[in-house]
Amino acid sequence: MTTRSPDAVEIPAGAGIGLRAAHYAELLRQRPRIGWLEVHSENYFGGGPLLDLLEQIRAQYPVSLHGVGLSLGSTDPLDCDHLGKLKALVEHIEPALVSEHLSWGSVGGRYFNDLLPLPYTEEALRHFCSRVIDVQDFLGRSILIENPSTYLQFVESSIPEPEFLSEVARVTDCGVLLDVNNVYVSAVNHGFDPVRYIEAITPGAVREFHLAGHSRKETSSGMILIDTHSAPVSDSVWDLYERALERFGPAPTLVEWDADLPPLAALMAEAHRAQAVMEMAHARAS
Repeated sequence: MTTRSPDAVEIPAGAGIGLRAAHYAELLRQRPRIGWLEVHSENYFGGGPLLDLLEQIRAQYPVSLHGVGLSLGSTDPLDCDHLGKLKALVEHIEPALVSEHLSWGSVGGRYFNDLLPLPYTEEALRHFCSRVIDVQDFLGRSILIENPSTYLQFVESSIPEPEFLSEVARVTDCGVLLDVNNVYVSAVNHGFDPVRYIEAITPGAVREFHLAGHSRKETSSGMILIDTHSAPVSDSVWDLYERALERFGPAPTLVEWDADLPPLAALMAEAHRAQAVMEMAHARAS
């Protein structure tokens, strides 16, 4: 593996929000006090007015780039065009963090509008690690890998997901983006203990948290949770976030909200709550 450059601008161990187009103008006008902002990388590959806005925002706040299109778990070759655009954006914006997902979304050159789960096998682990190493070498920096929300599990899986994720971090020297809502959604859907999931992840690997809201859906097989990012963070996820802070300590924490967007003030209120929870956990640990 090549030597990787340090983060361009460090993101504080504080709360940030996912920036969506509906809030651009208000955020630039008000310039609210917020630790950092995250945007989806692919939205800015085409340049133009959106990139101009991101440049203005980057001049005011630390920024994280969160990708959804690399399809790291796929057996398709890595998309060199996608990687080239990502590298150009990274070099232009100089984000503090760059992240992707423990998932796949393409096969045979066909892309799906979903982050699909992997079978957690030794073969899949070797394959995923090699892809992360290739991406990091190409970008010249470490990335973070986010745990998915899942609605099915493979009978072939022989490695529990948190151990799989921890091993990816160990082998590749990437970081873990621990999405606390995704842990809770998957735990309810599959009937495992979300606290044990958190306790199974290597403490030093976690470099960022995500928080978000979810929805409930009744199916013929019973109730499931869907990771919709369309509601406030639930009380159960706030409780789990506190347990995660106890284990991993403070880290940059992002509140995501992608559908049924609230006013910016409501999103900021969620971030302020995350900041307060983090500060309380830090005070208890001191």
